[in-house]
Amino acid sequence: MNHPDLAYTRAVSMLGVVPLWPDGSDRNPRNPMERPRLEVYLPDDGLAAPRATVVVCPGGGYRFRAPHEAAPVAQFLAQRGLAALVCHYRVAPQRFPAPMADVARAVRMARKLAPELGLDPARVALMGFSAGGHAAATVATQPDFPFDPQDDLVGQHAARPDRLILAYPVVSMAEDAHEGCLLNLFGREPRREQREALSAERWVDAQTPPSFLYHTNDDPGVAATHSLRFAAACRAHGVPVELHLFAHGRHGVGLAEDEPALALWPHLLVRWLADWLPDDERRPTR
Repeated sequence: MNHPDLAYTRAVSMLGVVPLWPDGSDRNPRNPMERPRLEVYLPDDGLAAPRATVVVCPGGGYRFRAPHEAAPVAQFLAQRGLAALVCHYRVAPQRFPAPMADVARAVRMARKLAPELGLDPARVALMGFSAGGHAAATVATQPDFPFDPQDDLVGQHAARPDRLILAYPVVSMAEDAHEGCLLNLFGREPRREQREALSAERWVDAQTPPSFLYHTNDDPGVAATHSLRFAAACRAHGVPVELHLFAHGRHGVGLAEDEPALALWPHLLVRWLADWLPDDERRPTR
């Protein structure tokens, strides 16, 4: 869908892959395709650095990472002048706290790499879809939980993002819990304290970053109450929040390019990020 006020786009370069954990770390699964890593996408526009960054966490119920919520999203963001880093975090059979440890390290890594890649370490957003939204919301509300003793970036770079973007996210593990996520994180019998510790709406406070949420009211995979509770918690703590609740739509649509009723949501996100965009992306065209 072409939106005339967001017509400026750029060529995108996929610069390569950055491992999250060093060679030999037991945080790397035996399957090299499952190694936690960042895929780096940058606008090929020649503009002066530094630029704002979005770390993208695809969904998949902590069982896999959905490809359509990874590279296509990063390319969309980079075409608008943002740097985008796709976080390939660990999933089942890896258990909690593996995904959250990877996502927290990904945000720290974005800040560590800032001088090398021309990024602004003070403008790092964390974006998550579905289960990736749960990992993102957990890190944004509890950036030092859990503490991974192998993360040598702790104390050097913050894991809490400057902004949070959640697309049809899993948020709560205590209310309307997503049973597949629970199973893949904890096994068949998660304890009550585990459920509460990973219910991000309960950990929102005044330090939670400004947040953008998108959901559909009749989402059959993850109830819209997840986004509603998180947005309500943000309001209760004075955290700036923008929530878009569409009337109808299936779960897991990604950028929704084939869903005309939902295809506006990525452009609403770009408008929310307007003050982070290069100047030519901010002005409307006719």
